[in-house]
Amino acid sequence: MQYWLINTNRKNAEIILEKNIWGVSRRFINQLMKSSVGDKALVYTRNEIVDKNTTYPPSIIGAFEVASEMYEDNSKIFHPLPQNPEETFPLRIKLKPVKIFRNPLEFKPLIPQLLFITNKEQWGGHLQGQAMRTIPEEDYRLIISKGK
Repeated sequence: MQYWLINTNRKNAEIILEKNIWGVSRRFINQLMKSSVGDKALVYTRNEIVDKNTTYPPSIIGAFEVASEMYEDNSKIFHPLPQNPEETFPLRIKLKPVKIFRNPLEFKPLIPQLLFITNKEQWGGHLQGQAMRTIPEEDYRLIISKGK
């Protein structure tokens, strides 16, 4: 079994919560193909600036279990990024909720304790450009224990 950190934005995290589906663009096929039914995944939402008065910090919204093999579906359920408005994130897996946090768990206070983040000052590089990445079981368990 592997443990994953899924990297997304808040709008698509809402879709994950609503439909229990995660989708990626074709360029991330190799990452998604490494997941297996039964793997565990945490959903991480990136820092987002809504307007000059509202910023959402990077957070974890909950834990899921991978419930299907990868499949393809081009239905438009996810919100595309502005630079690629036609993206449907067609490579998908079904997810089963394990623990959904009532309030998103802020990510930055966890950084000093996370094993997968070896450069604590430049921690964003451990997530940048990846739809998902493996993390140690210890990090998964730590985050689960902190989420409420």
